[in-house]
Amino acid sequence: MEEKELLPHLFRTEYRKLVAVLCYLFGIEHVEIAEDIASDTFLAAAETWGMKGVPENPVAWLYTVAKNRTKNHLKRNSLFEQKVASEIRYSAEKESEIEIDMSPRNITDSQLAMIFAVCNPLIPADSQVALALNLLCGFGVQEIADAFLLNKEVVYKRIQRAKEKLKEGKIAITQPTVTEISERLEMVLTTIYLLYSEGYYSISQNTTLRKELCAEAMRLNYLLMENELTDRPEVSALLSLMCFHSSRFEARTNQRGEMVLYEDQDESLWDRELIQRGAYYLSRASTGEKLSRYHLEAGIAYWHTHKQDSKEKWTHILDIYNHLLAIEYSPVAALNRIYALAKVSGKQTAIAEAQHLSLTSNHFYHSLLGNLYTGINEAQAVAHYEEAIRLAHSESDKAILFRNIARLQDNVG
Repeated sequence: MEEKELLPHLFRTEYRKLVAVLCYLFGIEHVEIAEDIASDTFLAAAETWGMKGVPENPVAWLYTVAKNRTKNHLKRNSLFEQKVASEIRYSAEKESEIEIDMSPRNITDSQLAMIFAVCNPLIPADSQVALALNLLCGFGVQEIADAFLLNKEVVYKRIQRAKEKLKEGKIAITQPTVTEISERLEMVLTTIYLLYSEGYYSISQNTTLRKELCAEAMRLNYLLMENELTDRPEVSALLSLMCFHSSRFEARTNQRGEMVLYEDQDESLWDRELIQRGAYYLSRASTGEKLSRYHLEAGIAYWHTHKQDSKEKWTHILDIYNHLLAIEYSPVAALNRIYALAKVSGKQTAIAEAQHLSLTSNHFYHSLLGNLYTGINEAQAVAHYEEAIRLAHSESDKAILFRNIARLQDNVG
């Protein structure tokens, strides 16, 4: 890696570890101090490495500087010493005995504890995702705003409110107990999946940023798998789902940045290694008695890694959607099921069933009907595509719909 790329890379990978370890040490109420020490460490790196060159072991250098700055902060801040340092058995005379543990095990433990602290019911879901990106992943406010297509001030306020909620609730950053894991693992997985979805389904044109969001969600998920208490089947199932989805990342957009529908994707662009990893994690998730939504969604995503348009494939997908909707209804799943139904039982059957859905204000609903009416009633197909355009928010979605209308008109002509 080139020298100019090294520090930004280390900031992305190591900043979050420093913050997690220091919050684990100080408590969430002192998160700003942890962030300041971590930021000062990287500022020192930028200044020192620029003059003296990159040290032989840059990560160890960062950890050493962070430890020293932590000790200096404890030494000069008497108020902080009274309130916090006593709990970590610090005194000026015993400075040499302080151990800021930057071992791989403690880093992992600290990050896991932070995940459960951030994914707290006190914090609204959208703020959880923003805080997770900021504290757990090291994303800046502007990067998060760019990913969410939100105003920078909105994101900043979400993060600050979330931090205040953690302080007000006096949320301890500790290793979660078995009971806490059982009670809150679902919320943790939901936050991770929301984070992943922000990257995978985002209409942002910043492909690099979107990939980083997906990679961070997968990294957090993997942290859960590394701990025997949180290594549960649904955790493997979610990682499987994200691997299958990510395998088609490169094929989902064309060179103009426009979305490419599944049936039009270039299969040669699919990542076979990620598909294999997804299959491995799905197999790993098959233990235990609990069948989560992530198991079912991963099963659907698995069949989508088979490009052939066979009845067997769509029958499997339809069966899984039926099961998924029985345990957790969602409009998106209901619409996707209709598409699978059309593949198995024909478009007329699917149209009849689609009309029972109360989703007429949803542009995906009209887009689906446009697809179903194609080849049956072209005028109806165009009418539904036009209604979908009227309801769609993103230019990318509208571009697909305009292309579909043009294709229909070319066929008629």
